[in-house]
Amino acid sequence: MSRYARQTAVLGANAQPRLADARVLVIGAGGLAAPGLPYLVGAGVGHIRLVDADVVSLSNLHRQTLFRETDLGQPKTEVAGRRLADLNSDVRIEAVSTRMDPSNIAAFCEDVDLVLDCADSFAVSYIASDHCLQTGQPLISASVVGSDGYVGGFCGGKPGLRAVFPDLPDRLGSCDSDGVLGPSVGVIGSLQADMALAVLVGDRAPLGQLVTYDARSLRFGGFRFDSAPDPAPNPAFIAPCDIAAEDFLVDLRGSDEGGPPLPDAIRSTAAAFGAGGPAPTHHMRVVLACRSGLRAWQAAERLSQHWQGDIKLLALGD
Repeated sequence: MSRYARQTAVLGANAQPRLADARVLVIGAGGLAAPGLPYLVGAGVGHIRLVDADVVSLSNLHRQTLFRETDLGQPKTEVAGRRLADLNSDVRIEAVSTRMDPSNIAAFCEDVDLVLDCADSFAVSYIASDHCLQTGQPLISASVVGSDGYVGGFCGGKPGLRAVFPDLPDRLGSCDSDGVLGPSVGVIGSLQADMALAVLVGDRAPLGQLVTYDARSLRFGGFRFDSAPDPAPNPAFIAPCDIAAEDFLVDLRGSDEGGPPLPDAIRSTAAAFGAGGPAPTHHMRVVLACRSGLRAWQAAERLSQHWQGDIKLLALGD
């Protein structure tokens, strides 16, 4: 008990067996996971399934403190798994180097007690929230852009992400376009781990709560959303393998953008989906695809104003 004595003094004598039996899915092995994972492993969470398809790059190192220069080009989950194994041999780290999407999230969430969304991708966050809302699994989701961030406890008997963020802004900030401060990511990632540990030992207070942080003013804020209305997942995200031959498939990416090819898709822009724009026949399902999902979301909003059929979104990634 010497390893966990100071932790048990705070959480109580019954907390450690619960943590040892706990199974957590962590989506993303980047900046948010960098502080959160060592704290969960150090706390003795018994089984951690870590999912990320990315490799370590030089631009990660100012905030993704699990990695070193010697790790460049290696899969993040494998590097993180090795480093975390050295921290606590009581914990099993299941490293999965693949991309999470609607086709595999059910398998990844199977038999876990809590989902930690560290992907910092709005598409992944919605996918995880829609699934956890159905299964009743708690979801601790966070995001940081620039020096500002938030962390919230969703699902698990409380509303999902769509209750707090039912609509997207015209433009979403990103680490690539807006930059990000490493310490701000560290603050939010640590809060994620704090909320996750509380839920795992039986404290449900973090669920239904959003905490915000502004590093410039060094201020925290937040609110509770326990009874907020939970919109239906419409439009929902699908995976590339879910595309059907009869779908009205639209690729909103520029011709110079990378990512998985969609050879059977028509090319268009989100702005084109107004009156007189691309229009499917009534029996078709529309699938709108782009890199992050933002342009697909915007096109869906424009299309739904004059067409009431089924619309799905596809975030293809890089």
